[in-house]
Amino acid sequence: MAVLDLLIYPDSRLKTISSPVESFDKKLLDFITDLEDTIAAAPGSVGIAAPQVGEFKRIVIVDVSTKANIKHHGHLRLINPEIVHWKGFAVGREGCMSVPDYIGNVVRAKNIKLLAMDEYGIQHEYEMTGYEARAVQHEIDHLEGMLFLDRLVSRRHDLLQRENRHLS
Repeated sequence: MAVLDLLIYPDSRLKTISSPVESFDKKLLDFITDLEDTIAAAPGSVGIAAPQVGEFKRIVIVDVSTKANIKHHGHLRLINPEIVHWKGFAVGREGCMSVPDYIGNVVRAKNIKLLAMDEYGIQHEYEMTGYEARAVQHEIDHLEGMLFLDRLVSRRHDLLQRENRHLS
């Protein structure tokens, strides 16, 4: 359908908290298709959230299946996602399509339990670990008006200039 324009840091709209999706209709499905096209146009990206394209609804797409040796649930369209449990913490490197010039070290939960609806309004529960859990937490932060920059371990030591903008 369409590749949507990304909001790029320091755009203040990236700080907007998103509203729950209430209508599971053709308009939602069309928007999700546009999000799919947008992430497909960004090689190496594993997730996108609706606020990154200026739509402040609780919609996230995550797919870490292209990464080798990663436990995952495949291609996920997560509507109104909510982390209901987390366990353990680890530091890991993150990048973001909305912050194209930097990567940084961020503390995230190692394991999460997630409740989310699919694009048809059906509720699902997921147990996630490692990289997939990190990617989902990163995208859900966008729904809360947060960027990985807000969670850096240290702004002085853990924010790094990205050498290749096509890596995630």
